[in-house]
Amino acid sequence: MAEAVYLLCALTSLACAILLYRGYRRSRTRLLFWSSLCFAGLVINNVLLFVDLVVTGPEVDLKLLRSSVALVALGLLVYGLVEESR
Repeated sequence: MAEAVYLLCALTSLACAILLYRGYRRSRTRLLFWSSLCFAGLVINNVLLFVDLVVTGPEVDLKLLRSSVALVALGLLVYGLVEESR
């Protein structure tokens, strides 16, 4: 059951990234661009979570890589928020 939740989270993040990017292409609002990049990073994070916990099992630990990807993704969003406030 947990495997399905991991994949659904990845698909939901992918849908959000696509919709945000489509919105950016229509309106050219930069915050939508940074938000879409953040969600693209979260897609990678969720896929790594699935690979870490389901595919590789306990012999491989991808926690540091997953955390790094999440940090970069959220950093992109914070950067976009700061740039838009200027």
